[in-house]
Amino acid sequence: MLSLLGSISLVLTVMFLAYMTFILIPYVRHRKEKPGDPALFDWHIFVPCRDEAAVIATTIARQRERFPQAHLWVIDDDSDDETSAIIQAHADVDPFVHLVQRRRPLARTGKGDALNSAYDALNGWLPTDADRDRIIVTVVDADGEMAENALAAVAADDCFGDPVVGAAQITVWMKNRDDRTPYPEKGRLANAFARYLIRMQDVEFRTVILAMQSLRSKTGTVGLGGNGQFTRLSVLDRIGEGYGAPWHGALLEDYELGLHVILAGYENSQVHDTYVAQEALPSLRRLLAQRTRWSQGNIQCVKYIKDIVRSRHFDSSGVLECLYYLFLPFLQMIGLIVILLTLAFHGAGVIADPAALDGLVDNAWAFVLLGMLFGIGPFVIWGILYKLRCEPGSSWLQAVSWGAGLFFFVQYILVSVTRAMLRVVLGRNGWAKTRRNAETHVVGPVAVDV
Repeated sequence: MLSLLGSISLVLTVMFLAYMTFILIPYVRHRKEKPGDPALFDWHIFVPCRDEAAVIATTIARQRERFPQAHLWVIDDDSDDETSAIIQAHADVDPFVHLVQRRRPLARTGKGDALNSAYDALNGWLPTDADRDRIIVTVVDADGEMAENALAAVAADDCFGDPVVGAAQITVWMKNRDDRTPYPEKGRLANAFARYLIRMQDVEFRTVILAMQSLRSKTGTVGLGGNGQFTRLSVLDRIGEGYGAPWHGALLEDYELGLHVILAGYENSQVHDTYVAQEALPSLRRLLAQRTRWSQGNIQCVKYIKDIVRSRHFDSSGVLECLYYLFLPFLQMIGLIVILLTLAFHGAGVIADPAALDGLVDNAWAFVLLGMLFGIGPFVIWGILYKLRCEPGSSWLQAVSWGAGLFFFVQYILVSVTRAMLRVVLGRNGWAKTRRNAETHVVGPVAVDV
């Protein structure tokens, strides 16, 4: 049995290293992008909100300051705080700000439904002769801040300047990555751990996740994120005609939308040279809740495999990339099971023959060396690239520590995937809001209902 477990472990390790190589090469080879003219398009920004009084005023002010030509459609999902009043106050004095009000029992049914309500409101507001190919719908989180060049970047000739491009995703940064005291009321150790979590999320999004998107740019399978996604209104129309509404019920409604864009015959584009900044989570509990939701949404999208395989809009490389990504939670569960079984069999062997412990101790150096070489080693590369691409003023020691830290950080996957699988088995698809960092008091549930 141990030999079988070793073989499975070897296969999974080879797959992991191969995938890391495949995403690393296009990421390193990326070249500067040429911006376009945002005046060629009409821009409408959707901002879904639920109990966002702590952040929404700043978000509205920032978006209106940076993108005065863009209409802002702020969706209040029947908040229990002052979110609706704050939005309405801005809408009363600014014709470019629109409140989309939802009320229970039709509210709080998911982010996709909230975005669909803004889509309906926009359709009711637009003239019947509007050029819907030129209208670009953007989704930004309630705490999101897009860079000033965001619209110009996605208006480029090789993005929305190309009529075959139906949607685009911009890079995600963590805006609190330099926060030294995420928890002013707590001690040094708590703040050090919070800073570690925040920095790792920035490293993860700006290296590994962006590298995954770089590979997808080659395979034609770029995924959309929940923050900083852009879609042509005409493409949303086409998806709505086929499925009843542009956004659907998956907890990963952003990736789901990206699949529908490709299935509709359009391309998704990843835009590297601009960004949307969002809050990183300094709390391990909230981070695990967020990543469990992502894993569960990933699993829910497995139902599209048949459509992907049959579609003429996915070539062989695109099908393989999608299959790997959609089956990734299952591969991660297999890896966890292999680890647990290996430990269990070694433990049973030591109990049955205490002398076997000597052999394990004697070979411990080999296990440590292999772990550093094939486990931590590949992640150190990302730390170095993060220094070179994102934090050039940092030291090489910081770069190595960021990379090694990323290895330990991503072990959250073992917990989030397990929880996601349990939720799927138990049929638990609901989700409560995760608290913002600026919130000191929240009405109603704030944590995942696991």
